[in-house]
Amino acid sequence: MELSSLLHDLHLCPSSSSEKPRPSPSLPPITELLSRLQEKLIGASSDSETSSLIGRVERLFQTADPHWLFSPANQDEGWAELRVAYSSLVSALIGCAALPLCEDDCGSLPAAAYQSTPPRARAACSALAALLGTLGNIGGPDGLLQTVAPPICVFAVTHFQDQVWTSSASRAAAQSLQEGLLRAGSWRDSAHLLMGGGSQEGEQNRGILGGILDVLQPQLTKDSWQRCEAVKLVFAWTLLQVTRPSLSPHLHRLLPPSLLFNDHYRPENCILGVRCLHHIVLNTPAADLHQFNRAEVVYQALFKHLYSTEAAVIQPVLCCLLDLLVVLEKPPSSLGPSSSRRKPCRHDDVLRLVLTHMEAEHKVALRRVYASALPAYVERMGVAVCRHLRRLERVVLGYLEVRDPPEETSRLKILEGLQKSIRATWPRMACRVDVLLRCLLKLLLSVSADSELGDSVRQTLMSETSLCIKLLDAVSHGNVQPLLQQVDSSCCSSEVLSCLATVTMTTER
Repeated sequence: MELSSLLHDLHLCPSSSSEKPRPSPSLPPITELLSRLQEKLIGASSDSETSSLIGRVERLFQTADPHWLFSPANQDEGWAELRVAYSSLVSALIGCAALPLCEDDCGSLPAAAYQSTPPRARAACSALAALLGTLGNIGGPDGLLQTVAPPICVFAVTHFQDQVWTSSASRAAAQSLQEGLLRAGSWRDSAHLLMGGGSQEGEQNRGILGGILDVLQPQLTKDSWQRCEAVKLVFAWTLLQVTRPSLSPHLHRLLPPSLLFNDHYRPENCILGVRCLHHIVLNTPAADLHQFNRAEVVYQALFKHLYSTEAAVIQPVLCCLLDLLVVLEKPPSSLGPSSSRRKPCRHDDVLRLVLTHMEAEHKVALRRVYASALPAYVERMGVAVCRHLRRLERVVLGYLEVRDPPEETSRLKILEGLQKSIRATWPRMACRVDVLLRCLLKLLLSVSADSELGDSVRQTLMSETSLCIKLLDAVSHGNVQPLLQQVDSSCCSSEVLSCLATVTMTTER
């Protein structure tokens, strides 16, 4: 009865009065019905009319004969027309819950602008889930699922995220829609959905990454991506699911939007762009990154962020640069001895700028970020860190003097960096023993007298400091021990004396 009523309302009433929906000459071609439904959805003038139409589409997919739903009128040339008809209807359903666009590039709208979106999205999810359920139950014609899957996936990802345009109900409906899509195509998870399972799998199991990028591409231009908040989130979700070797063939479409986000003035967009670029660096062969000078472009885009004062931006940038630099050049620590003077490289440029900023930095959050990154960069430089020892020494002295409660992250990381520096550049450390030893002894006294520190943090700090003193004694060929024996025990706590005793008893050489 539902189908007959729908056909009557759309002026497609069959000549037969049969109330049981079945494929027969009395039913119009499904493509004609889908086309009329699309026109009705696009032309709906009120929320109630749209909701009613979406409900009738859902019931159509639930009750109509599947063979009529997915059979073209012309078996020879009708498959392409059928795919176009379903693609258009899916787009119309998704359009009913489309997010409002910003009028300018501000990239954000008040929550009130999205008030009507969640119920529309929930209704559209139900109708699309009904389509996928019926399509998955009968297997569906080849290519039809591949046609409708990309826009449906983009729609589901847009609405299952916890954002201002979603509600708990719409998020649940979108998550259910995504799960229904995976079932319909026999995909194991989202990564399998995007990348597929290789050439050995059938048509239904091919990945839809290319199709999703086709959907997103028109909205990812320099002038348009900021007008819809969801676009960047869907793109990032998609990219971060894709790993090598599936990423490389789409690199020319994935890299430009990532660079656009990275270059934006808003920190949250910038951070998202850096995450995307880091994922690309980790999952793309070096040869592909070198092609068209892509690696250098990414390096320049990231390097400028080292001048940022946002700790949330600096932290991912330093991590990404560390992985990118090995793509651009050999690590200085891996280079053997050479008769000629080593030329400065990008590693030097990054470390020099980081140390320069560390010297003058007073913000606690930024000091922690810089200190946390320092050990990895020192280890990467190896003996080549000799070129930066003067600046590094000033940074070590400055950071060890300043408390960083409650976890003392900055001091601990600086001590770790100092240990790596001593091991890598031990021939150059003998002339710096006096200054560094004085600083380390002051640190021991300060930490032992700090009642606000937790016991575990205090013990870790003192043990790391003791290790640094041992290393200094080793590189100075035992010259530290006589100096430690001159320490006035009446001025030191038992904890400090215990730490110093471990150095004078055993020395790592």
